[in-house]
Amino acid sequence: MMKMFRWVTLDTDFDFMKSKKWTYAISSTLVILSLICIAVKGFNFGIDFSGGILMEIKSEKPIDVDAMRSTLSKLDIDDLNLQSMGEDGTEMVIRAQAKTLDEKAQMAIVNEIKATLGNDYEYRRVDLVGPQVGGELKKDGLIASVIAVLAITAYVWFRFEWQFALGAIIGLMHDLIVTAGLLSLFGIDFSLTTVAAILTLAGYSVNDTVVTYDRIRENLRKYKKMKQTDLLNKSINDILSRTFLTGLTTMFAALALLIWGGDTLRSFAFTIFFGVVIGTYSSIYVCTTLLELFDLRASQEETAVNPFGNA
Repeated sequence: MMKMFRWVTLDTDFDFMKSKKWTYAISSTLVILSLICIAVKGFNFGIDFSGGILMEIKSEKPIDVDAMRSTLSKLDIDDLNLQSMGEDGTEMVIRAQAKTLDEKAQMAIVNEIKATLGNDYEYRRVDLVGPQVGGELKKDGLIASVIAVLAITAYVWFRFEWQFALGAIIGLMHDLIVTAGLLSLFGIDFSLTTVAAILTLAGYSVNDTVVTYDRIRENLRKYKKMKQTDLLNKSINDILSRTFLTGLTTMFAALALLIWGGDTLRSFAFTIFFGVVIGTYSSIYVCTTLLELFDLRASQEETAVNPFGNA
């Protein structure tokens, strides 16, 4: 491990542009497969969006999941899901996708579950979400995501020349679509927590890209005669240790939440963990390699002549 960290702090000279055709194919395939998965399988919407009941209970002794399922199966409850929590197995999450019932009917189910289980359990959390509220939350979550993406797009567009902005926007859409595809593929609960994770990922991805783009623009001014392909490679290598270590530390934090954070934080941690991997990849092999399609020096000279060009 120490050798690996010493390696990433050294100057590197990798030829990232050499494999751009392969990475274009890989990225395009991932996006297409993600869109197909989302269209065919959809998302596993959680209680926040679909409506239903969520209860967290705790016992002084480990809870037998099979025995609990057998006990609650006697009740007339549809789509009942039980999940053990905690290392000692003394906590459990009870979910019931009662999406067609109003709040009064859902509360009746909660009281029925409490009456069946008795007083041997501590009811730490009880959430009720009606179908109308769930639909409104789904709509609001979508609107918030679209507004955030548009705001990020506007910032990048005014912050850089249009070629940089185009690469950043394509990279951002790549990250969000592929991450959403993974959420659909693995059936991870899609809730308000997941929306928060996606918006966090969007900010992380753009920040990583902006750091790379700043180094490219700095090198464009510094190395007037360097071939553009070599300049892009140098710019990526200049900040490779920063990109690698930032991504790695973020992944470690997300992995800890994924393992020990419990059911509530699982979708958030999953989204951040895999989103960081995808975002780090795209900042190099999507956002930066796309710049090779343009003459950046000509664009920079044009911007210098035009006082109203992007800064």
